[in-house]
Amino acid sequence: MKKQMLLRNYRRQKRLMLVAALVLTSISMVWLPIWLTAGGLVLFWLAHEAWLSDHVFYSASADYHYEFASDWHREVEFANGIVAHDGSAPANSYVLEIALRSTLLGYFRDPRIVIDGVCFEFERGTRGRRYVCLQTPPQQMKPVHCQIAGPLRLHGFQHKNFATQRLLVIAPHADDAELAAFGLYSQTREIMIVTLTQGEIEAEKYQRLGLSAASAAALKGRLRSWDSMAIPLWGNVAQERCVQLGYCCMQLGPMRANPNEGFPSLESGASDTRPARIWNKIALPSDRDGSPNWTNLVCDLRSLLECFQPDAIITPDPELDPHPDHIAATQAIAEAVKQASHRPSSYLLYANHLHNNDRWPMGPAGGGIGLPPRFVTGHPQRIYLHPLTPAQQLDKAMALGMQHDLQEPLTLKKVARRIVQRWLTGREWPATGSNEYFRKAVRSSELFRLRTTLDDTE
Repeated sequence: MKKQMLLRNYRRQKRLMLVAALVLTSISMVWLPIWLTAGGLVLFWLAHEAWLSDHVFYSASADYHYEFASDWHREVEFANGIVAHDGSAPANSYVLEIALRSTLLGYFRDPRIVIDGVCFEFERGTRGRRYVCLQTPPQQMKPVHCQIAGPLRLHGFQHKNFATQRLLVIAPHADDAELAAFGLYSQTREIMIVTLTQGEIEAEKYQRLGLSAASAAALKGRLRSWDSMAIPLWGNVAQERCVQLGYCCMQLGPMRANPNEGFPSLESGASDTRPARIWNKIALPSDRDGSPNWTNLVCDLRSLLECFQPDAIITPDPELDPHPDHIAATQAIAEAVKQASHRPSSYLLYANHLHNNDRWPMGPAGGGIGLPPRFVTGHPQRIYLHPLTPAQQLDKAMALGMQHDLQEPLTLKKVARRIVQRWLTGREWPATGSNEYFRKAVRSSELFRLRTTLDDTE
């Protein structure tokens, strides 16, 4: 997986840097007082935690590359904090294309632009083209720790109000639906949420209860299966419109490679999907045998498609989200659509993970959202942006706080890092929760890539 390769390279570089620091420390102890050497080590650690610990695996001076299938675009002018443009052609969502150049302070503090009171942040040292997503045409704009280095272009997208459509949400794990689309689904009258897996792996914290590894994984699977059924009620989704399929984490890809072979849990050993389905109000085709295989998964999804007949499907973006279960989830719904008698007219693609930037969306909770880093030419993009009021953002944060997987307290290392970054770089984290998703997912808008087909998800 590309992200794992990038992380390995990053950790290898950190180890080399640490070895070099230790060598320099050993040499300095011969020539310099101990207090001076110790002070240098403290300064080195502070600098690392403040400015070198981000997982951003690309050059901040590189341009993002996007092409758009927008309904219109036009050049706009910016002077004295005012954005001048012809607002005669309305749209539902907008993307502002902008070239930025960090000031010297922008290498130490996160550069940002405040547009009509909404904050958009970028990588430190940004020198390139970026894209911010807006609900309305920009009127006022204030760069902070950066300068606007070129012409601005505004892209407009006209689309349906998906909150009035019949929506099917595909969630590979409990919490994916809430992270990506709580604001949208909580405002939709006709909604179904389908969670594909139990979410049982990485259950070490439950072993503290005196459980074996397998028993801890089984408990975590039960808890997260319950999360997938119960928490949507906070977003006004009735339990009969929530479905848990009970397949196993990190097994969807292997299942696809061997469609008729059952793949039990890697940690709990569970080989039957039916215990995780005890709260389902809808019968599924694979209830007859409970085998965790790809053929059953696609058959279950096809049955739900034909039963619910959604106008649009919300599903992970396989081009942006590198998680293997997320990629396989969209591949599964794509196969199900091909086999089903009902075909949705739209697909809203979301990314809860990126392979090259763990901080995206950057900036504080409640801020705006920009398009994720992209450095290759692909299909022309259409964008759908769903707005969230402050009250809806708070409801979304509370929904995340109910998720068992987002309740783990920060390690001492992360607590120390946040204190250093708060003091030295001015970064802020919300009071609603310590997990990074309380910052990343709770925004003034939810962003989706709008498609009319999933034919190229193979």
